[in-house]
Amino acid sequence: MMIRIPNLLSPEQVAHVRGVLAGTDWVDGKVTAGAQSAQAKHNLQVPESVPAARALGEIILTALGQNERFTSAALAKRVFPPLFNRYDAGMSFDTHIDNSIRFVKGTNIRVRTDISATLFLTDPEEYDGGELVVEDTFGTHEVKLPAGDLVIYSATSRHNVTPVTRGSRWASFFWIQSMIRDEAARAMLFDLDEAIQSLRGKLGDSDELVTLTGLYHNLVRRWAEA
Repeated sequence: MMIRIPNLLSPEQVAHVRGVLAGTDWVDGKVTAGAQSAQAKHNLQVPESVPAARALGEIILTALGQNERFTSAALAKRVFPPLFNRYDAGMSFDTHIDNSIRFVKGTNIRVRTDISATLFLTDPEEYDGGELVVEDTFGTHEVKLPAGDLVIYSATSRHNVTPVTRGSRWASFFWIQSMIRDEAARAMLFDLDEAIQSLRGKLGDSDELVTLTGLYHNLVRRWAEA
């Protein structure tokens, strides 16, 4: 399941995030890579411990908490603190699969990576190449979104970032542990919620919609790891 969430951050928020990142030191992106990923990863990253990066992460977490589409799609239990990366000309990330468990630095918190997320911070016309390529059961998908847009997809998917040939690609990336561990169940709940919201907008509330809403919440109760 791949879902686009447009305008997670406003243009003003994107400009603020980029302004702060522009004055931040970047290090080799291998600092957060696993053994296999380290061989494939060729980019730059802001260290997790930098206070400015943590403050920017809070802006993103707040936006996620206020976004109904993200809430419906992810049904998040935990969100790994957002990280920030950068691909300059010649940089890429070869095909890999994300680590199954991520440890939040300086805490005892572990996050099971059910869902991977990329928040684009540069517009497509600012760089060539740099597409996020995700392989799933429905085929191969290339993603290159406007600044402020988020894409989430299954962390079990093979994916890569193609080489940047011009400009610089900036993004935030993080992972979500969902209350609904099973991806198929999570996808069905998202489709059901989308259908309920669409019908409510067209027809208003009715006994049938109350029944469907009750069905949705009862399925969440059955499947959720709260």
